[in-house]
Amino acid sequence: MSLKDITDSAWPGVTATPLSKLDIALAQFCHDLQASSDIRHRWLVALVSHQWGRGHACLDLSQSPEQTAIALSWSTEQLQALPADLADAAHHIPWIQGDNSPLVLSAQRLYLRRAWQAEQTIQENLAARLRQTLHVPANLEQQLDELFGPSDGTTDWQRQACAHAAQHAVTLITGGPGTGKTTTVVKLLKLLQANAQAPLNVVLTAPTGKAAARLTQTLSNARTQLPADQASLLGGQAQTLHRWLLSVDTDKTGSTPDVVVVDEASMIDLEMMARLLLAVPLSARLVLLGDKDQLASVEAGAVMAQLCQSKLLSPHTISLLHSHRFNDKEGIGQWARAANSGDTPTLKQLWGQTPEACFQEGLVVSRLSVTHSTDATTLRKITSSWQPWLAELSALQRSGAVCDDQQALALLKSFSRIGVLCALREGRWGVQAFNRQLQLALGFTDTPWFTGRPVMARRNDYALGIMNGDLGLCLPRLVNGAIRLRVAFADAQSGVRWQVPGRLDDVDTVFAMTVHQSQGSEFEQVLLVLPDRTSPILTRELIYTGMTRARQQLCVWAPAPALLYTACERQVLRSGGLD
Repeated sequence: MSLKDITDSAWPGVTATPLSKLDIALAQFCHDLQASSDIRHRWLVALVSHQWGRGHACLDLSQSPEQTAIALSWSTEQLQALPADLADAAHHIPWIQGDNSPLVLSAQRLYLRRAWQAEQTIQENLAARLRQTLHVPANLEQQLDELFGPSDGTTDWQRQACAHAAQHAVTLITGGPGTGKTTTVVKLLKLLQANAQAPLNVVLTAPTGKAAARLTQTLSNARTQLPADQASLLGGQAQTLHRWLLSVDTDKTGSTPDVVVVDEASMIDLEMMARLLLAVPLSARLVLLGDKDQLASVEAGAVMAQLCQSKLLSPHTISLLHSHRFNDKEGIGQWARAANSGDTPTLKQLWGQTPEACFQEGLVVSRLSVTHSTDATTLRKITSSWQPWLAELSALQRSGAVCDDQQALALLKSFSRIGVLCALREGRWGVQAFNRQLQLALGFTDTPWFTGRPVMARRNDYALGIMNGDLGLCLPRLVNGAIRLRVAFADAQSGVRWQVPGRLDDVDTVFAMTVHQSQGSEFEQVLLVLPDRTSPILTRELIYTGMTRARQQLCVWAPAPALLYTACERQVLRSGGLD
């Protein structure tokens, strides 16, 4: 039976739903293996697959109809296509029997087996870690006084986090930008190294190249303040999580880490977390850093947020609340706090009193409410912030010179001061449209490759040494006596990797990027672009994440301000069993 036959005749109502061909095909595959006379069983398989594709670990059958509607994000008409009493059919579904069944029913949660297995691995591994007995430094409080200063009677959560990690095998440290997560890790590593009989093997890792580079830079700054014999004890270069896991799979040296620090852990999906835990020896201390309020991973799972709430890990979670970067009563901090708490009245007040401008000198936060995404005046305001970078690039082109490593790094740094972050990928308010508009507004040619084209890798390419999220810049380079365009990527050692444009087959132009793509990055100035109509992707986590990428200035472009308020009232609720 063809897929068209399935959708049109044998499966009434399915064409009225957002179920993909893959979702439907999986359900039909299960039915072909072992037929079921109850059409609800096929609906359940397709829904589990559908939810997995949308980031949920499972289909939660315990939810009320209202909660199910929110979890699916379907329209009323689409929901009406679902048969009644779906949850009742789950307990006699034929494809949950046996150790190799494609589905698993656990309590009231229906999983694809791969998702259930990943959750089981995470829970069992963490439980095993927490049973480990580790060496606890002697005179711990005295050593903490030396690192943080004597207690003044108030709770120092950085000190608490350091103390906990010194005594336990697993520690989750969560907090917003500027709350001191990596600073705490620096002090923790100094403490642990000071009490070790031999130098500890420290692994530093993060999900993306950008996040790994930031962690490396933080540790490098800390090393400059230490004597030479102590600097090396803070660990080497941070690696991407993918690269480190690959090295573990192929390592023949038998090198065993004593401490593993993972930054931006909120970006780690369900299956990647399972791989990480299996790779870290039970004897090693594991420290996960992240912001539980940020967007979850692009792939399935909301691991960091759920672990912070779980009975198993909540006692091992330390929340850093004081931001050393933002004042939550003014500027970016005030906006971010209102968004993160869903405080609509405060957001409306802030919007009303914030000047209509974009990165205007003297304004920390500004707003745009122009309803046309192609408005020329607004685009000029945006691109004016790139003028220093554009001037450096133009001077290079006018001179006819080629670019060396130092110039490439300077241009990458100058370009990366500005972040134009879109909520959507497609449509006139999405990154695809904005990239073209900004490219033309900046005076670049409408060609695939040109001097100054910024690109971001969309996947890991181990052959080229490029990781998902790495930023590159197309520049003139002297190659065998001739000037050729090459793409410069900064590496973790403050050097440059030059790549042939034709070999980069999976990159995006990034004058603008999605908020998801910006995770792990920081910019001096951020323009957060929202669409003019509602979308399921507009949530509190997306708004908060976009706002907190800014270090100095934030501009919010909301052609329909009401969508900003409703987005902050809507939270990402991913179904899963880790919490």
